[in-house]
Amino acid sequence: MPEAFHYTPNAEQYVLQADALRRRQLRAAILYGSSRYWRRRQAVWPAVVGGIILIALICGGIAVHAAFEKQQQINEERRDGGRQTGPVFGGQAER
Repeated sequence: MPEAFHYTPNAEQYVLQADALRRRQLRAAILYGSSRYWRRRQAVWPAVVGGIILIALICGGIAVHAAFEKQQQINEERRDGGRQTGPVFGGQAER
């Protein structure tokens, strides 16, 4: 008789262990995706968050710079009293 057909002690225990292993594997696949490299993919999220923060800081810096330049222009117009008669060349008004 072939060895595969021999009586296996605790056969039910092996079936239950195999079922439990299959359930753990399916749960892990659902939680982490079916890729083997989910740990590598997890490291992408800090970079994405850091990139979004960096973009927000750059946009904020550009907005502050533009507001500062606009305020400087308004202050210069107030100082001159709005007496500009011609076009402005090179950022200097004729005085």
